[in-house]
Amino acid sequence: MAEITQKDGRWSFDGTAVRIVPGHGRGVHGVRTRLGELVVPLAAIAGVSHEAGRKRGRLRLRLRAGADPFTQATSGQLPDRADPYSLEVEAERAALAEYLVDDVRNALLLDEVPVDTPTDRYLMPGPAVPLVLNGYDGKIHFDGEQLRIEWGWGAEETKKTAGTRTIPLSDIERVEWCRPNFEDGGLRLVPKGSHVPVKPSHDPFCVVTWGLREGRETAELSMMAAAITARLPHPRAAAPPVEQHPSLIKGEAGGERREQPAGEPADQDALLRRLRELGELRQAGVLTEEEFTRAKQALLDRF
Repeated sequence: MAEITQKDGRWSFDGTAVRIVPGHGRGVHGVRTRLGELVVPLAAIAGVSHEAGRKRGRLRLRLRAGADPFTQATSGQLPDRADPYSLEVEAERAALAEYLVDDVRNALLLDEVPVDTPTDRYLMPGPAVPLVLNGYDGKIHFDGEQLRIEWGWGAEETKKTAGTRTIPLSDIERVEWCRPNFEDGGLRLVPKGSHVPVKPSHDPFCVVTWGLREGRETAELSMMAAAITARLPHPRAAAPPVEQHPSLIKGEAGGERREQPAGEPADQDALLRRLRELGELRQAGVLTEEEFTRAKQALLDRF
């Protein structure tokens, strides 16, 4: 097993997953400690690298697009010291970092992980709930099913007039956040339907943070954004098929097209998705090689 321990935490790889355990010193960023231990399955990894330096380098783990709700929510806004998938490495430990990099890369090749292919579901869990985000002008409470926004003394009159509001998660389309930077920092809930975003300090769907406690506020912002993102529909999830009466299915020239048999893939994307799913079942040991071959051939025949 490849393993490296540094001030910010410990990374280890057992051939199936990278385990990341945060450090506990005073200099460890709040995002790392709030997230806690992470287990990143090989199927979620897109790449790994070690950037060598004269005094210290940096180990980086890159995840496949759509695999992790935390990465999806933070959108590369975290500084290196807060990024849980980045580890500062002392120069004398560079050899250990390179060994871990080689181990992970070899496993990705052997398992034929489609590193350049986005996932259509999250392979990592989101932060546990309930959670509270303490902003400058209010608070957001999230229990996994609904969000409650309470305004404080620092809120503008437009927000106070709107009053405390409870919003079902099903009414939310997405969440947007930016690192604390005076009134531009904060978290905005984007409701479904028409919503014209206004200045954060006047938006009743946005709690403002001022960055006075950058470590704590960044941790709370990223955790809340990731927890909400993880419980919303995946952005690349396949849309449910639209059922149509056979008489409404027309060809390009307006003529009748044959009725599509039940269970047949609607297009090439559906076929590729089903093939990927079969491949994942084979890699996980759910299907034997013979069962995989039969299922693959049956799928191709139906297409």
